[in-house]
Amino acid sequence: MKQLDRCNDAERAWVTEAIALVEADANRSADTHLLPFPLPREWGIDLYLKDESVHPTGSLKHRLARSLFLYGLCNGWIGPQTTIVEASSGSTAVSEAYFARMLGLPFIAVMPAATSPEKIALIEFQGGRCHLVNDPAAVVVEARWLAEDRNGHYLDQFTYAERATDWRGNNNIAESIYAQMSLERHPIPSWIVVGAGTGGTSATIGRYTRYRRLPTKICVVDPENSAYYPAWLAADWSVSTGRGSRIEGIGRPTVEASFQPAVVDRMVQVPDEASLAAMRAATAVLGRRVGGSTGTNLWGAFGLIAQMRAAGQAGSVVTLLCDGGERYVDTYYSDDWLAAQGLELSPYLATVERFLASAEWSE
Repeated sequence: MKQLDRCNDAERAWVTEAIALVEADANRSADTHLLPFPLPREWGIDLYLKDESVHPTGSLKHRLARSLFLYGLCNGWIGPQTTIVEASSGSTAVSEAYFARMLGLPFIAVMPAATSPEKIALIEFQGGRCHLVNDPAAVVVEARWLAEDRNGHYLDQFTYAERATDWRGNNNIAESIYAQMSLERHPIPSWIVVGAGTGGTSATIGRYTRYRRLPTKICVVDPENSAYYPAWLAADWSVSTGRGSRIEGIGRPTVEASFQPAVVDRMVQVPDEASLAAMRAATAVLGRRVGGSTGTNLWGAFGLIAQMRAAGQAGSVVTLLCDGGERYVDTYYSDDWLAAQGLELSPYLATVERFLASAEWSE
C-alpha cells in the first residue's frame, strides 16, 4: 500500500493555538454598542449607529481582519512561518497588522507612495511594515507578487471579505444588530445603511436578512469616484472609474469580487462634501468625532428618514459608526485641507441642519 502523509503535527498544533488566540480576541472584545442618534420622538422614526470604533484597532475593519485570518488559518494558508501581505493603506491594514503581531507573523501592507505619514505610523505601531508603490494602480499586483516571492499569504480583502464571514450568524454584525434592537420600539429596522469598500459588510447583512426572512432593506451609499454606483445604474459590473475615493474605507475604482449587488435594495451616490458635512454635523450632535465614511452613511440615512417621514411611515433605520475622527484631524477636520481640495461644505451643512430641525430634505 502506498501512502503519502503531509501532516505536520507541530504545524497543526500551531494553527490550533493561533485560532484559539484569534477567537479569544473576539471573546474579549464582546460586542460593540448600538447608539441612538437623537431625533424628535414624535417623528416616529428612530436612528441608530452601530459603533464599530470601539474595537481594539478602532474600526469596523477589525471584524474583517479577524475573519480573514481565521479563513486563512482554517484553509491551511497561514502557518507559523507565513509572511502576511495585504493591499491596503488604511484601517484594514492597521487591524491586520494587529492580528499578525498577535500570532508572531511578519505583516507587510502594500500601499501607494503618496500615503500619509499618519496612516503609515498607525500600521507600524501595530507591528506592520509598509511597502510603498509609486503607481497606485499597481498595488494589488505588487502585493500578489510580494506574497509569492516571500512564500507568504496575500489576505486579499477584496476577494474574500464576503466569504470569510459566516453570514448566517455566529455573532456577525447583522446578528448583533438585531439582538441589540430587540427591545426598541421598532425592533426590525426598515433600512440598514452601509458603505461599500470590499462589499463584505453589505453582503453579510443582506444575506442574513434574507436567511432570517426579515423585511429589512439594504441601502448602500457610495462616495464620489467609486465604481459601485455607476455599475449598479448600468447593471454592468465591468465599470471602472480609474480613480480612488477621497472617503477612506469606502468606494473602489472597480467593482470588487466581494460586492454582491443582488442583496442590495437601493444605492445612493453621496458627494464628498455631503459626507464631510454630515460627519461634522454628527460630531456636534454626538459630542465626539466620527470618520468620513460615517458621514456618508448618515447622509444616506437622513435621506431615507425624510422619505419615510414624508410618507407617514414609522420605523427604524440602522447605520454604522465605522471609525473615530481622530485619524482625520489633519484632513477631514482641517479647514485648510478642505480649501486645498476645493471642498465647500456650507450648502450641505445647511441641508443637514434643516433635516435635523424639520425632517425636510432637499439635496
